[in-house]
Amino acid sequence: MDLTVLAYVIYLLVSVALTVWVARTLSRNGKIFLADVLRGDEKLADAVNHLLVVGFYLLNLGFVTLYLKNAGGVADARQLFEALSVKTGTVLLVLGAMHLGNVYALNRIRRRHLMEREQTPPVPPQGWAGPGNQGPWAAPAAGK
Repeated sequence: MDLTVLAYVIYLLVSVALTVWVARTLSRNGKIFLADVLRGDEKLADAVNHLLVVGFYLLNLGFVTLYLKNAGGVADARQLFEALSVKTGTVLLVLGAMHLGNVYALNRIRRRHLMEREQTPPVPPQGWAGPGNQGPWAAPAAGK
């Protein structure tokens, strides 16, 4: 078997295995985070989680297949390891960037929801400190 073909087979096996492992890990551990972002709606969190996993697979496996071709070919074992390390490292960097992008977007949504919660007063207002009010912060009456 040609070493270039062997490099392709090893690259595909490693890349697909890494993609599946990362997707499962993110899916399993992301459910709690998504439920918090989506204000406790478990059904919606599961649906969004599934859609994110499908998108993750499509993007990453598409990248893996587009990045398969090795322009120079592989002549010996050293070039085989070099080609595999560059390709696998690039796939890992893309996986990491996609993960960080997802976490960043979801964290922004979560922060926005938290800010909305903080804007409501903890106790309803008990009165109005307008010009006609005689409360402790009212302006002193004229002539006194």
